[in-house]
Order: sequence, then C-alpha cells, then structure tokens
Amino acid sequence: MNRLAQSALLFLLGATLLHAGTTDLYLRYVKEGLRPLVLLAGAVLVVTAAATLHYDRRGRASAPHPSQRHPSQRHPSEHHRPEHHRPEHHHEPRVAWLLTLPVLALILVAPPALGSYSASHTGTALTKPLGFPDLPAGDPLHLGVADYAGRAIYDKGRSLRDRDLRITGFVTLDRDGTPYLVRMGLNCCAADAQPVKIALTGAVPPVLRPDTWLEITGRYTPRRTEDPVNGRPVPYVQVTAARPVPTPRDPYDETWNS
Repeated sequence: MNRLAQSALLFLLGATLLHAGTTDLYLRYVKEGLRPLVLLAGAVLVVTAAATLHYDRRGRASAPHPSQRHPSQRHPSEHHRPEHHRPEHHHEPRVAWLLTLPVLALILVAPPALGSYSASHTGTALTKPLGFPDLPAGDPLHLGVADYAGRAIYDKGRSLRDRDLRITGFVTLDRDGTPYLVRMGLNCCAADAQPVKIALTGAVPPVLRPDTWLEITGRYTPRRTEDPVNGRPVPYVQVTAARPVPTPRDPYDETWNS
C-alpha cells in the first residue's frame, strides 16, 4: 500500500470516529464515559493522515529525477538502461484500495446495539451489589433492570415491596417461549456486553416480538427461576401494564457494574 492509500485509510477511520463521537453512534460500541477518548483517537488519526500525506509530497518534491543524479549515485543497472526504460516510480496494486470498504461500511451501515439474540445465548451476568441505597419516595418508581434484579435476588425484595415499579428493557424469549425483559451491561465496550434479565409474569402482552422495547409497570414478586443458559437466578416481576417504547438513546445499562 502506498502513502496515499495509507493516508486515505487513516483519514476515513479518523473521520468515522469523529462522526461517531459527535453523535450518539458511539454508544453502540463503548460506554458513554469513553466519548472523549473516541474523539481524541479520531483527531489523532486525522492529523496522522495529514502529516503522512504532507511528508510524502515533500519527499517527492525534494527527490531528484533519476536522470539528474550524478552517475556515481545511480544503481549499476541504470548505467546500461536507456532513459525511456527507466522507471520513475513504483505503482502499488489497486486492490489495496479494497481495504477502504470495511471503513466505508462503518460509516454507511451502522450496526444495531446487541439485542435478543445475544441475550438468549448468554446467561444472566447479575452480581451481588456492594449495597442497596435508599430508594426515592413516590410511585411509580423508575428502576433499571439490574437494580430490580439485584434487589429482588440479593435483598429479597425488601425495598421493593408494596411499590409500583416502572422498568424499561427489550424483550427476549427462551426456547420455551418464556418472556424476559433484558438490558445489556458494559464493562468498557460492546465486545464484553453481558445481559441482566427479569422474567415477566402477569398482564404480559399476548404477542411479544424479540428486540421490542417495553416499558412495564408492575410489582415485586418473590418468584424466581433459573437462567436456562447458565443456571443463575432470575427474578420475576408481576406486570400490571406494558407498552412499547422507542429504543433509548443509550441502549446499554452501565449501572449494574458501576
């Protein structure tokens, strides 16, 4: 790959990172707190691309033509080769430009956030929280999936009893058709995303499509089950109402491991 192709790839990749970092697109790949690093990486790549192109052009401009070099500086083979047969520069294979296709794909076709397929093939990653802060007064109480699951399993629902709860997540179904409300949690990026699940019971909509985002209103129930993937405990929530909602700005839940 020649310097022009290198510069183009660096610039495209840097521009992609800058585009992702200045929009919400980066939230499909990394945690919200990593936005400054995404922007910094994009800026460094763009500057590197510009510097690579600048120094390459300056080097070509200052390099003498083979016919202008002193005979002592020429390669021995050039002494017996006619001027019109001497190559001026080396052409790199054009197939190298195909390396731009993956970068263009990232720009033009942004993949969705991880959803029901990943959740149904990965066991719940719920871990015991360090503590259970007091919950605010007033109903309905808005809770994250991981917050409800942690309190229901490891605190036996003490702080959830007799409260109207409102929880948002996407739907996934196990092999038996049992519906779960799920949020994927991140340690740093989508590559290490893991699900936390809540099983649904009560006034569950009769038809549920995987990856549909639901806002459910319900109450704590001591009922629990085991995740069919890894056998870890999954709490139920008694649904009293449910409605579809748009995909949130940040589809990942960072509260469970913060």
